[in-house]
Amino acid sequence: MTNFQQILQMGQQVQARLSQLQTELGNKTVTCSSGGGMVSVTADGRGRIREVRIDPTVVDPQDVEMLEDLVLAAVSEAQQRAQNLYEEEIRKLTGGLPFPFQLPRL
Repeated sequence: MTNFQQILQMGQQVQARLSQLQTELGNKTVTCSSGGGMVSVTADGRGRIREVRIDPTVVDPQDVEMLEDLVLAAVSEAQQRAQNLYEEEIRKLTGGLPFPFQLPRL
């Protein structure tokens, strides 16, 4: 019975740390750019886009497709970096050991 209580207690500690981690990741940011810095995107550590900046010189009504591609590239990279940040924090939490179950995505 003691082992079960220890496992339950450890699970509660992990749950509390995951909740804390979600809050911390919400406060961290990653910024990525495309087109030589013409478009930059800032996302929080949870992958939520917080800011998009577009250099006015890249706004060409005749070439909206290029601007769309630049925004998409910057957003995709920012979200990937946020995912990498999340995975790095999870590895720290678990001490590098794999969990026997899948952790939730943020």
